[in-house]
Amino acid sequence: MTREEKATVIKDLTTQLADSSTIYVADISGLDAGTTSDLRRACFKADIRLAVVKNTLLAKAMEASDKEFGELPETLKGNTSLMFSEVANAPAKLIKNFRKKSDKPLLKGAFVEEAIYIGDENLEALVSIKSKEEMIGEIIGLLQSPAKNVISGLKSGGGKIAGILKTLSEK
Repeated sequence: MTREEKATVIKDLTTQLADSSTIYVADISGLDAGTTSDLRRACFKADIRLAVVKNTLLAKAMEASDKEFGELPETLKGNTSLMFSEVANAPAKLIKNFRKKSDKPLLKGAFVEEAIYIGDENLEALVSIKSKEEMIGEIIGLLQSPAKNVISGLKSGGGKIAGILKTLSEK
């Protein structure tokens, strides 16, 4: 690979890193061609972009990026694959489901909304992260609950007062 080609790849990687708020670094080495193809298909269905990259080029792209990746560049050893997604927990769920068939991919680290997760032991924590839409739904539900209680209280209270007044007027 020439210097110009490397510079182009670094520039493209830097752009992808800047455009993504969810980046997973995984190791898919040791997967045979059929399993790798299945993984790529599963990524495509889950709207996850999967890319195999050279560690040195990715490290340079991380340095050139405006984001702070913390200890993530230190995980760039051996084979490295990047997973880009719009949904924070989608790659973690995909990795967990895919491991039912195989012991790979291994999670090296993840960058999710400015938070950095290092190591495969964080996979369960990443699976449980709620998406932006789920959080908004929960907040709206919590905000609606007190208002519904007040309205139902007023409706039932008004009926009770009317019933009491009617009973008193009849006596």
